[in-house]
Amino acid sequence: MTWLVTGGAGYIGSHVVRAFASEGIDSVVLDDLSSGRREFVPDGVPLVVGSITDAAAVGAALREHSIEGVVHVGALKYAGVSVREPLPSYHVNVEGTRILLEQCVAAGVRNVVFSSSAAVFGTPDVDLVTEDTAKNPESPYGEGKLIGEWLLRDVARAEDLAGHPPFRHTSLRYFNVVGSGVPEVYDVSPHNLFPILLDRVTRGEMFTVNGDDYATPDGSCVRDYIHVSDVATAHVAAARALASARDIAPAYNLGRGDGISVKDIIAAVESAVGRPVPYDVGVRRPGDPARIVTSADRAQAELGWYATHDLDSMVSSAWEAWTQAATAGTARLG
Repeated sequence: MTWLVTGGAGYIGSHVVRAFASEGIDSVVLDDLSSGRREFVPDGVPLVVGSITDAAAVGAALREHSIEGVVHVGALKYAGVSVREPLPSYHVNVEGTRILLEQCVAAGVRNVVFSSSAAVFGTPDVDLVTEDTAKNPESPYGEGKLIGEWLLRDVARAEDLAGHPPFRHTSLRYFNVVGSGVPEVYDVSPHNLFPILLDRVTRGEMFTVNGDDYATPDGSCVRDYIHVSDVATAHVAAARALASARDIAPAYNLGRGDGISVKDIIAAVESAVGRPVPYDVGVRRPGDPARIVTSADRAQAELGWYATHDLDSMVSSAWEAWTQAATAGTARLG
């Protein structure tokens, strides 16, 4: 069975490709390389350079490689950017998903794992977010991810009403994905905490904590961080469940159920690099909730998936990958 991984040249997508390979599952990458990097695609994995908004390219990739399932990671990320530039976000994340699903139906591809996000919840008013927590996205990015979940639901319902074979799908809602599974792949986002912090440490520059007066134990924001390798193995578990026609929920939250603050991360980085990490405190970022932590009980019970990496593993693996790239002169954000 061969799976198409959209966005498979990106940070998360390339880890998914590697997780599939480690389980003996063949994959093909579709990526327009707008943010993905060719060197992140493992040797021997076919790379189709194209956009999910290009119906002809998507259809050709599905048919020419005899694809039986799709992991849809390709998207324009970054909630803040989507607020400033909503139309590109909707074009890629909504129209691109619509085109992909249209081409899947036309090509007879009946299994889709969708990369969703904790952004569908917005700022929840509960201590522990579950799959059933109210959805209240606060950015075009979060809204686009929620619409993607609706598109999957509606396509599956339409296929059922038409008497066609089941269109099977699930959405994996990532919380804060960090770390590196292999030293040659690292988070390149200029908007994410880990790469920004590690870049400042490498350059010997001051890091800024965005507010330390939240109602949390140390005053800094608390999030649910999960290692990218754990996220990747969740895609394997979901793909296997879909391919075997097992019962599967429409969505699963992926996290560790453990709240980690920004200052906790700084302390862990200090331990990993063996020296103090200087930081100052700036103003709060508008809309930043004090705490977002999820429960992954459903994924554990139904997919048999567990997060296995702790904070030290997240930080040490991210630092190893970042410093290797910095030493090679290839470390860059964006």
